[in-house]
Amino acid sequence: MIEILTPDQVDRARATGALVGDILHALKARASVGTNLLDIDRWAKQMIEDAGAESCYVDYAPSFGDGPFGHYICTAVNDAVLHGMPHDYTLADGDLLTLDLAVSLHGIAADAAISFIVGAKRDPEDERLIETTERALAAGIAAARPGARIGDISRAIGTVLKAEGYSINMDFGGHGIGSTMHQDPHVANNGRPGRGYVLRPGLLLALEPWIMADTAELVTDADGWTLRSATGARTAHTEHTVAITEDGAEILTLPTR
Repeated sequence: MIEILTPDQVDRARATGALVGDILHALKARASVGTNLLDIDRWAKQMIEDAGAESCYVDYAPSFGDGPFGHYICTAVNDAVLHGMPHDYTLADGDLLTLDLAVSLHGIAADAAISFIVGAKRDPEDERLIETTERALAAGIAAARPGARIGDISRAIGTVLKAEGYSINMDFGGHGIGSTMHQDPHVANNGRPGRGYVLRPGLLLALEPWIMADTAELVTDADGWTLRSATGARTAHTEHTVAITEDGAEILTLPTR
């Protein structure tokens, strides 16, 4: 289903997006060396409930996962990149952490992800991974305007990723979003311009470049959810929900503080 939101729904999406951005900003500030992933999940749960919102993850049970996810945020560390299930792990200095969050507020969902390094230890290659996904996302957002096509966004994202020498996995990518978290159209992280659905004002898209340092192959943890690089290489993932407007793409999931 491809859903085109009314102006009122887009206004509600702005509130949802701001909430997602603010929660991720707060969690990043609290995540430090010694933080347990289960603490991050508990903090996310409390923030969602305090805002009167609902988690899009806790009861989520798609075909690619093993039953309901059962947690409020995805926490992917180092070689984990997508759908990272929170578990009893304590963050160490230099860990590369990705937080991926989707919530629904007043009937509209928003979805975003950030990758960052925990502590003081810095690996230049980790920083390059993160920076590349951020630039790829910016390129995809710049290509998202009325009359453009989904393939234009995919091409813009893929051009940045490939220019840095990264392989691109095509199994998972961006997606439509609105009254539910995952909708059509699928937005691959590489593609051909001029192809696919024509963008219209009122369309919401969650764009999410993600890469692994030396492979495009994923493996799944025993938890049935967490996806890791097949080689054990480090990973990064950056995501924003955007609304297509008459003037282009409006980023909804920026923090307000």
